[in-house]
Amino acid sequence: MSLKEQLDNFKKQQVKCQTTLSNIASSRPGPSSSSSSFLRRPVPAAAISHSKPCAPVKFSSDTERLQLINSVRKAPVGAQIKRVISLLLETRQAFTPEQINERCYVDMHANKAVFDSMRKNPKAHYDGRRFSYKAEHNVNDKSELLSLINKHPDGIASSELKDAYPNVMEDLQALKASEDIWLLSNSQEDVAYPNDFKCEITVDDDFKALFRDTEVPSDFLEVEKELKKHGLKPVTDTAARRAGEQKYGIVMSKPKHKKKRRQEITKRTKLTNAHLPELFQSLSASTSRN
Repeated sequence: MSLKEQLDNFKKQQVKCQTTLSNIASSRPGPSSSSSSFLRRPVPAAAISHSKPCAPVKFSSDTERLQLINSVRKAPVGAQIKRVISLLLETRQAFTPEQINERCYVDMHANKAVFDSMRKNPKAHYDGRRFSYKAEHNVNDKSELLSLINKHPDGIASSELKDAYPNVMEDLQALKASEDIWLLSNSQEDVAYPNDFKCEITVDDDFKALFRDTEVPSDFLEVEKELKKHGLKPVTDTAARRAGEQKYGIVMSKPKHKKKRRQEITKRTKLTNAHLPELFQSLSASTSRN
């Protein structure tokens, strides 16, 4: 079919459509010529509605959100549980499974493994309807924190307290500054001890002298015997070690330290202290002999 024939068919279709619209308009009861012409004329958008136009939807933002939801729900059970625990820890609020789905996109109703694991999680409390964060110690302010520390004369690690409430670490430092507690650091973390004033005693000078005058045996075998006599198990076994030395002829002597060879300055030595000429007198002397 040629281009001219295609254009003729298109014009015929337009005429047919126009005739059909005119017949529909004339069949309606009580239409006026002005109204029928109004139907045939295009109407501006402002004349149709005077309401405030809606804000355009940003499909890119919605796509990112949908991608995040998809990645969260396809994540392993442990990753989804961690996401819920982080939400409970940061907000310190109780949420239903539906509210958790809205906040962090973890659908517990669709994933039974996540729901069952959250019910048994030691960091979560479930009252039958809502989930909330469960700290290791139930304290909410500085006074309750001080009461808890006073109940632990052997000390309580700061790692056990850091999730009790949001500003617990600041309260620990404040209690330390006011000397209500002792906050001592070991090789790994800080440990809080009660500052019990009843433990402050005065030691008699005679007792101090008795302690200082007590001699420790020079033979470690005697030290081990004294420890065993008082019900303490020594870490070392000097008797067994000496028996092994006699049986196998191995003498446990102190390792000899090798003397470090003194490095002399030669022609190839890279000099970095050229401003101190007295350091290079040996080099000058050896150069003159050569």
